[in-house]
Amino acid sequence: MLPEPTILAVLIVIAFLSGIGITAVGPGGIFITVALFALTDVSSSVVAGTAMTTFVFTGILGSLTYLQSGELRSSSGRRLAILVTVPSVVGAVVGALVNTILSDGLFGLMLTGFTMVVGASIVYRERQGIGSKWSFRADSTVGVVAFGTLGFAIGVLGGLLGVGGPVIAVPLLVVLGVSMLNALAAAQVQSVFLSAFAASTYLLQGAVSIPLAVAIGVPELVGVVLGWRVAHHIEPARLKLALGGVLIMAGVALLLP
Repeated sequence: MLPEPTILAVLIVIAFLSGIGITAVGPGGIFITVALFALTDVSSSVVAGTAMTTFVFTGILGSLTYLQSGELRSSSGRRLAILVTVPSVVGAVVGALVNTILSDGLFGLMLTGFTMVVGASIVYRERQGIGSKWSFRADSTVGVVAFGTLGFAIGVLGGLLGVGGPVIAVPLLVVLGVSMLNALAAAQVQSVFLSAFAASTYLLQGAVSIPLAVAIGVPELVGVVLGWRVAHHIEPARLKLALGGVLIMAGVALLLP
């Protein structure tokens, strides 16, 4: 069941802008989850399941765009993508299963807290000009452990809250010394598998709204292509500042009755 036309129109606009965010700076898909939770009357499980379903397709398209621009053609780029993807699949299933026993109130509280923390951290790091204190290589033992652990944690959070991998992966990969474009590329690949396993778990439980997923998924895909172009032509620092601010405002909006 689709929401009323006005709400649906708002969701479509948010989905388009979210698609831009996914491939331009990483955080973007979280707006889909927040919008579905705040503007529709579906359960928290359906919110997470429907959002995750759209992220499968945005991840596929995002991966193809970054393959075309070369980030996923290098051996180091592919290795990084594998290291953060494989463990995230296990984490996503764990997170999705835990979500099914959460109350809507607790889900909303966790989603609000996560949204505001991510937004505040993005703004703080950009305003302070904080760079990476670490630099891990994907072909080193320490790097394998670091990126693998990160991948599992991203999977759990993604499956639990119905947020795509890029919103968590990109900022953390950059902190670990990965370049912005390589982090974005790896996050797109991870998003495909993380979202697919989480979405299938929700689908088996009947917690996915296919009509809603299609309605918001199409404009989201259009935004993904535009976001990829933005990432290659515009300094991402300005975009991240704006995105962080919007995330904080979205968190505040979720606190309102």
